[in-house]
Amino acid sequence: MNTEISEIGGIYVEIVRKQIKNLHIGCYPPEGRVRVAAPEHVSADAIRLAVLRRMPWIRRKQAQFLGQERQPPRRYVSGETHFLFGRAMRLEVRYWGKKSHRITRQGNDRLQLDAPVGSSSNQSQLWMEAWLKRELRKLAAQRIPIWSARMDVSPKKWGIRPMRTKWGSCNPAKGIIWLNSELAKKPKRMIDYVIVHELAHLISPKHDRLFAAVLDRELPTWRSIRQELNSLPLAAWED
Repeated sequence: MNTEISEIGGIYVEIVRKQIKNLHIGCYPPEGRVRVAAPEHVSADAIRLAVLRRMPWIRRKQAQFLGQERQPPRRYVSGETHFLFGRAMRLEVRYWGKKSHRITRQGNDRLQLDAPVGSSSNQSQLWMEAWLKRELRKLAAQRIPIWSARMDVSPKKWGIRPMRTKWGSCNPAKGIIWLNSELAKKPKRMIDYVIVHELAHLISPKHDRLFAAVLDRELPTWRSIRQELNSLPLAAWED
């Protein structure tokens, strides 16, 4: 797989050549980065022409990303709002004499972080991210088998990891599904949508008519859920 950067139509485009059949152009948050996945035999001129033809769409997507609300960076202090499965949770931070930390739910609208004295906000961030990932894993462990049985598919492996550009991914050849760890902050109906979306790729690897038909059958409201999910505030990514 070869990667290069080229300026096309006044924007920088990441071009990745790989062993695929069709050329794909993507525009990704948060700034509207453009990435082209191209078959190895496609010429540079053909790639440039394809990008220029898609330029109106690229400009619209970039404008959409720039205008989209973003979550403010978190400081992990008492009174701050965090989200768990779409629910706003007020954080309370307490410092204790232990060397370990603990995060617990307090009712339906509060989270409590017990942290060692002198802990930094960076440490609190890592603890919170790990806790949210565990909560998402517990939910996914319940939902994936239910949807798999309904759809008559059997993923060989699934997992959770941070992703900068996708809510989920599927490798149909290996039967592997990944969920974006950011989904822990989103409502459960959106998590179901992503699970169904990725499981549908075990039936149809492409976003074709069969794929859409599977989603229509299993989750008739998937289009509105997808639109709602993509309109939510983006995480405050830091490079």
